[in-house]
Amino acid sequence: MKLRVITWNIHKGIGGMDRRYRPERVISVIAHYAPDIALLQEVDEGAKRTHSHRQVELIGEALGLRHRAYGPTVELRRRPGRYGNATLARWPLREVANIDLTVPPKKRRGVLYTRCHVKRGSHTRSLAIFNLHLGLAGFERSIQLRRFLASHPFASFLSRTPILLGGDFNDIWGTLGRRLLAPAGFRRVGKIAYTYPAFLPVRPLDGLHLRGDIEARRCFRSRMKLAREASDHLPLVADLHLPWPPR
Repeated sequence: MKLRVITWNIHKGIGGMDRRYRPERVISVIAHYAPDIALLQEVDEGAKRTHSHRQVELIGEALGLRHRAYGPTVELRRRPGRYGNATLARWPLREVANIDLTVPPKKRRGVLYTRCHVKRGSHTRSLAIFNLHLGLAGFERSIQLRRFLASHPFASFLSRTPILLGGDFNDIWGTLGRRLLAPAGFRRVGKIAYTYPAFLPVRPLDGLHLRGDIEARRCFRSRMKLAREASDHLPLVADLHLPWPPR
């Protein structure tokens, strides 16, 4: 079973350079890559700055991704609205849970868990998806990843269970995978790619990792001009293979 995944911190649809709210740019970039699963971070809901849009629905409807889950993490101060992580998929999403990774007194952070039932013809396989956004401080990120690895339901999964972990790791030096995820059985999808800032990327903040019975075919960073304008991060796109029958 082949599937395409995109992970992208969309910065609420506000351009990294022009600071204009234009969600159609985000939608156009994602549509260009035609993903089966989209892991998005900094997705707004009910905020005045983004016209009170519920962006998970706005983007999902425009892309024809019918199955959606939203995990809000940050409530805006002194004004209505919030933002967080959103997972969109072509196939049903089940067992949705928003796992708190906040390390006080730092900003609230979380990982959104969903179970996706990937379908190809008459075959169906279950894929566990974790969509996260980690903190800005190095010690904070280490605590958050260790907390994730010890959390339910991840800690109860068998080593062969197909797992996709992606999002904005704020991984300035690109070392979190090697230090914390590889010992837990994860494999980085593709090589380290610089994704921030979008207009001249010099930091590998975003990433995708796999564990269990799932394989990576390729992974690349978007080079679209529109992607550089749409957010302050660039999206990562990966083509994956979920073996059938299960091994």
